[in-house]
Amino acid sequence: MTTKKITRLAMLLSLGLILSYLESMLPLNFSVPGIKIGLANMVTMLVLYNYGVKDSSVILLLRVVLSGLIFTGLNTILFGIVGGAFCIAAMSVGKKLNCFSVIGVSVIGAFFHNIGQLVAAFIVMQNSNIIYYFPYLAIAGAVSGFLVGYVSAFLIKRFQNI
Repeated sequence: MTTKKITRLAMLLSLGLILSYLESMLPLNFSVPGIKIGLANMVTMLVLYNYGVKDSSVILLLRVVLSGLIFTGLNTILFGIVGGAFCIAAMSVGKKLNCFSVIGVSVIGAFFHNIGQLVAAFIVMQNSNIIYYFPYLAIAGAVSGFLVGYVSAFLIKRFQNI
């Protein structure tokens, strides 16, 4: 790995942490726990499309762990890692199939991130009633996935010109 690539990935990781922090400061109060915009996922999309699955997985893992340690706590790390693993796996398949746009891949990632978080919540809480959150999370995930994908598509084009 070249110094230039390491530097770019480190800067993108830093940007992801900044976006996570900014999102935590937004005064959005959703009635369903676990709903957020996912601004830092723009970085994940950017790395996925410009560097590949391996690098995007590493950046996602580092971002989740570091932002959990710095801003939120250990429980959030568990939910973020499981959700992130589902998300990156689904986005990788969606991108590889080459039949989805960047927006479509983002929506798929948001959807599967929510599934992963529900799996983590079920494991932690040992309560099957958690599944009742799914329709709300799926709708919120589709909306946020669309918005993140829209901005990511723009950023990916611009990043390729650098």
